[in-house]
Amino acid sequence: MSILWKAALLRPPFATLTYAAPASLPGEAWRVGLRALAPLGKSLAAVVLVGQEQVPPEGCELRELLWPLEREPLLGQPAVDLAASLAERQLISVGQVLASVIPAGLRSAVMRFSVAGFDFPSVLSARDLAAMESGALQRLAMLWAQGRMRPIERSARDEDYAILKIDPPWPIRPGAVRQSEILEYLHERGAVSKTLLLKSLPKGADAALRGLVKRGLVAIGLPPADQEDEAACAVDVSGPVWPEFTVEQTAALADMTAAMGQRNGQARLLYGITGSGKTMVYLRLAEECLSSGRSAILLAPEVALACSLHRQARERLPGWRVLLVHGYQSPAKRERAFREVAAAREPMVVVGTRSALFLPVRRPGLIVLDEEHDESYKQDERLNYQAKEVAWVLARQTGSLLVLGSATPDVKTFHAAQNGHVPAVRLMQRVGESRLPEVELVDLRAERSSPLAPLSVQALRETVQAGEQAIIMLNRRGYAPLMYCLDCGQTVKCPECSVGLTFHRSRGRLICHYCGHAEEFPMPCPSCGAANYLPLGEGTEQLEEVLAHVLPPETAILRMDRDSTRRQERLEEILREFSSGKAQVLVGTQMLSKGHHFPGVTLVVVADADLGLNMPDYRAAERTFQLLVQVSGRAGRGEKPGRVLVQTRDPGNEFWSHVLAHDYQAFYAQELELRRRYGYPPFSRLALVRASYPLNWEQGAQTLAKLTQALRDEAAARGVRALGPAPAPIAMLRGRKRFHCLLKAADWQSLRSVFAKAHELAPVGGELRLSLDLDPLSML
Repeated sequence: MSILWKAALLRPPFATLTYAAPASLPGEAWRVGLRALAPLGKSLAAVVLVGQEQVPPEGCELRELLWPLEREPLLGQPAVDLAASLAERQLISVGQVLASVIPAGLRSAVMRFSVAGFDFPSVLSARDLAAMESGALQRLAMLWAQGRMRPIERSARDEDYAILKIDPPWPIRPGAVRQSEILEYLHERGAVSKTLLLKSLPKGADAALRGLVKRGLVAIGLPPADQEDEAACAVDVSGPVWPEFTVEQTAALADMTAAMGQRNGQARLLYGITGSGKTMVYLRLAEECLSSGRSAILLAPEVALACSLHRQARERLPGWRVLLVHGYQSPAKRERAFREVAAAREPMVVVGTRSALFLPVRRPGLIVLDEEHDESYKQDERLNYQAKEVAWVLARQTGSLLVLGSATPDVKTFHAAQNGHVPAVRLMQRVGESRLPEVELVDLRAERSSPLAPLSVQALRETVQAGEQAIIMLNRRGYAPLMYCLDCGQTVKCPECSVGLTFHRSRGRLICHYCGHAEEFPMPCPSCGAANYLPLGEGTEQLEEVLAHVLPPETAILRMDRDSTRRQERLEEILREFSSGKAQVLVGTQMLSKGHHFPGVTLVVVADADLGLNMPDYRAAERTFQLLVQVSGRAGRGEKPGRVLVQTRDPGNEFWSHVLAHDYQAFYAQELELRRRYGYPPFSRLALVRASYPLNWEQGAQTLAKLTQALRDEAAARGVRALGPAPAPIAMLRGRKRFHCLLKAADWQSLRSVFAKAHELAPVGGELRLSLDLDPLSML
């Protein structure tokens, strides 16, 4: 009887199908993780073999696999097991997971093979194989076994990319509509392939693009991320010069090295204050891991931090392969990295953002998540997953050590540490002579005309005059978050979302930060037709403008937020200029709060510390505390002491006492008691069911009511508490009405079962969309 294989389809409907191994190729040619050509209806599809079946499913029409797409499996057993585990957790198919993590070029069934045999053409396509009779396939199998038939790798090509070279405002004529469209498109999306750019814009864009290239506003070439990677790899690294470790670092390294040596899947929380030398411990652990013959995976929450970690790893680990992988790289670059990792037989270091977890690293021994509390480790779009949970599954499956590092750990992580589930290793002293900065509250209630209080302005002037550096954080980008019409009293709102449009002065536009809708400004008021506006609130653009007026005119000021760093190379420029001392003041959003080491910074000002504290989210206080402690940690990392000014309109709040003392454990104790009282994690399991339908769908409310009644009935039967559905805090997004239903239970399976019942009753292919977010981070 033929061997039966479960195969995951890499395109919709992403089903897991059962195929028979063909008689033409021996059984050993087929293994878990192998990509293969398989018949699907009248066409061919690429599948990944994910396991064997004993008997075919009932009612299944069994068909034979056609041919392998590679001689050795691209994915190993750990990668397939990881995908299967995530699929089970998210109630989706393994194919859907694999299709999200395997580069697009490796999911294609368009394949050719080179053949060294007199009876066959020198090159055969997939369709040629499908048309052959069994006798011809038997003869080809002999050539395959002899190594005389090989797949011709169809790698993604390095395309020409259109790259924005200048930040707004741009020096173009007001009537240059096509040029303006190109510049706005690139500013919103970053570097994109020239083909995609011209395909996405109206006729005439080609000529406009040539004009922009000629004027130096746009360049054509490799994407900046690829250029940066190549430049980093060209750096000469001679040998490791390890700093002298502190007693705490030495003890932490010894503990984790011993845990890594047990090879049975362990975890450690590296709880270390800002500046305590956690990165050096990660890298020494990686060196120990490589020396034992196993690979290391080092993750950072953001691309800038991953690039910095990559450079440090290459400096400290000369002679070892250190690979950088992140989402800003081109498809061709990511595909090459995937192939390189799959083919590697020697230990290596993979540095990257959350998606690097899914690379087919053969023998991982160490997995590090730096800044483990960061929300960027959770992906909410397309494939929904939490990198910490995926990393723990991978560590258990491969016998690796998982290290979660943070100065302000996730409350759930610290609770697990306190209860002995994840042993904690502590670093409570800064490296060298630096000390934690003094933190002061600044009462902002009397200040109505400026985002900065007089005390903050005076401190900034003194810092600049002393030749030192300062960071000012305001976690809100743009010039003003709202534009208020003085004639009719209305704010300008997005027509597709229930949010106000943010004014971006440098671009002369009002922009929705949720769907991207934009309006040219100035503009007549949509409600009354007047054009008499008052900007309400402040963003980083306005704060930068204020600083230019209150500081000495020769002061160099940089801004770091999503708008100023849409060009990846500009982010590197900003960090480089500030690190070298070419600028004295850096203003920005939370992007500048973590991971960066600026020894010259002696002052940090938090312009509006109350932002986020009262958001409709049980994690609001935790997020705010983490953000403030992290940004405070940027001060005083050199020889000079640091000072932090936290501006607030609620100075009597007990919350601030923990921030002033850098006291994470006191904050944790208070927060834990609140969560215990109201039944929030870690004392429950939480899931958010999101439902939406088009604004103009007449049956929307009725359909949702029927579905949610079934959901509540199922929840009651399983002992799950269901809250809602209720309109989401952002009640409309991209023209769809949105509703949330919050589920609380003692275990994950109950939550999945309730959602599965609702999903089963939802109209197939209808206007109503349902999604499940386990352990949600965003309640908006």
